[in-house]
Amino acid sequence: MQTDIDALERTLAARQSCRAFRPGPVPDEAIARIVRAAGRAPSWCNAQPWQVLVTRGAETARFREALLAEVATGTPAPDLPWPERYPGAHGARRRECGLQLYEAVGIAREDRAARAEQSMENYRLFGAPHVAIVHSEAALGPYGAMDTGGFVTAFMLAATALGVGSIAQASVAAYAPFIRTHFALPERRLILCAISFGWPDPEHPANRFRTTRAALDEVCDLRG
Repeated sequence: MQTDIDALERTLAARQSCRAFRPGPVPDEAIARIVRAAGRAPSWCNAQPWQVLVTRGAETARFREALLAEVATGTPAPDLPWPERYPGAHGARRRECGLQLYEAVGIAREDRAARAEQSMENYRLFGAPHVAIVHSEAALGPYGAMDTGGFVTAFMLAATALGVGSIAQASVAAYAPFIRTHFALPERRLILCAISFGWPDPEHPANRFRTTRAALDEVCDLRG
């Protein structure tokens, strides 16, 4: 069991939000293995509310082009409300992550135009060859969404274990009605996030920084 936890901790430490990809596709069998592994995530009453639509090849390119057009002319309409604010340490961590990214890619803090252009990489899917649209059953509400969050984490860890880079994107899910229309998904499906994924480009500067993690005493209140 010690070997198991060591392997898990190595995978958790290796996972990062990948923001630059090589163009080659991930083989179908690797994608299937990632999704099967993610499907072992726990869920309330074993409801398994998640479903995932995965694009490849020309379908990824078609979605990327359509998404960029939607972002240019449409209005964000996420299925789940965005955070009202990021108080205290949450905001500090968010700012730290953004500053690390801008510093890594050589964008000055006061260069708003360059920062806006970098943010558009979200809608270019960071050049990834694949995107997974993660959605859940609306009737299951917040608990279905919470369970699906476990699937998202498991998906990215399984990808990491296979050497595949990934990044979860709420920014893409902000255009939920467009996504449902584009992929002919039923109205009853909540669009929770996208996961852009593929073979990571380790030489790209956007992939060459690491975020910090809160200390144990910041997140764990051990009593008794």
